[in-house]
Amino acid sequence: MNNELVLRFLAEPTDVNFGGKVHGGAVMKWIDQAGYACAVQWCGGYAVTIYVGGIRFMQPIRIGTLVELRARVIYTGRTSMHIAVDVFSKRPELADYTHNTHCIIVFVAVDADGKPTPVQPYTPATEDGVKLQQYARRLMELREGIEEEMRAFLE
Repeated sequence: MNNELVLRFLAEPTDVNFGGKVHGGAVMKWIDQAGYACAVQWCGGYAVTIYVGGIRFMQPIRIGTLVELRARVIYTGRTSMHIAVDVFSKRPELADYTHNTHCIIVFVAVDADGKPTPVQPYTPATEDGVKLQQYARRLMELREGIEEEMRAFLE
C-alpha cells in the first residue's frame, strides 16, 4: 500500500498576502488537502482532520513558483493516521527546491455514519520511516501534555 502522495501546482496571484508572498492560510489549506488525499489513499475511505500541529513556516513562497507538497503516512493507530506534510517551492526553470513548511496532521478514518473505522497498520520499511514513526510517537506524548494544559484553562 502506498503511504506517499505528491501534489504540484503553481502559486497563483490569488494566493498573495499583503507582503507579496503566498498567504500562510493558503499554505495551510494546501497542507490539509495533501494530507487528506494521502489519508484517504491509505485508508481507502473517508477521513476527517482531528489535529494539525507543529506547523513550521521556514521560508516564504513566492507567487509564480512551482509548489510541491509531499505527504506521507508516518504512523497509524487503530483508526488514526499521522501524516507528515512538507511544502517545497522553486522557480519552474530551476532544479533545486526550497523547503518552505513542515507540518503533522492527524486524520481519523470514518465510515458512512461518521464513526471511526479501523485502518491498516503502517510498518516502516526504511530507517527514515522508523525515525519518522518515532517522531510521531514523541509528538503524541507532547500533545497529551498540551491537551492537559488546555483542559485546565478551558474549565
